[in-house]
Amino acid sequence: MNSILFDLDGTLVDSSIGIKAAFRYTFNQLKLPLLDDKHLSTFIGPPLETTFSQYFTSEKDITHAITTFRTYYNNKGVHQVSVYQHIPELLTSLQETGKHLFVTTSKNEPMAKLMLKEQKLDSYFDGIYGALPDRYHKADVIRACLKEENIKQNSAIIIGDTAFDMIGAKKAGISSIGVTWGFGQELDLLSNGAKLICHNPLDIKKALSS
Repeated sequence: MNSILFDLDGTLVDSSIGIKAAFRYTFNQLKLPLLDDKHLSTFIGPPLETTFSQYFTSEKDITHAITTFRTYYNNKGVHQVSVYQHIPELLTSLQETGKHLFVTTSKNEPMAKLMLKEQKLDSYFDGIYGALPDRYHKADVIRACLKEENIKQNSAIIIGDTAFDMIGAKKAGISSIGVTWGFGQELDLLSNGAKLICHNPLDIKKALSS
């Protein structure tokens, strides 16, 4: 595996504070019932389009909800983030072995690039791919990365923390590794196709060689 694709939220960074705050703001503005932290955590990973379609049926209302969320998130939430311990060491080690690193996330692409730049992680990656109006499902983001970077499916693997990463990998025809320090559950990762499970970022290099 020469091309390593990383999810962002829950895999490289803990962005839960900012994301949950943006959802609370949105739910308050749209007069939706406020949810507890545990429920809000389930919204970290899926595209916003998927989340808000649980509450609205019209494209106009869903778009309005997404715009409201991003208004808060772009100003405040994107800055409320921390890098998981050992991530810089992992990325440095993978670079030194000649791996090509990419980010494939359901987060809005401009925000993903801003977040990685602020956390001084952007220089590790050959490409950063996120959600755009015409591609927001994880499989679509992965396919865009593979196509634009001319990466063969059998030479790529994604590392992510939720079932959505594993499902996206299967649909895009690549392998996957699940990690447990993020927002997903180990059982969900395995049942949706994770090849291996890692409990610490420093375990990933060994897992990639197995």
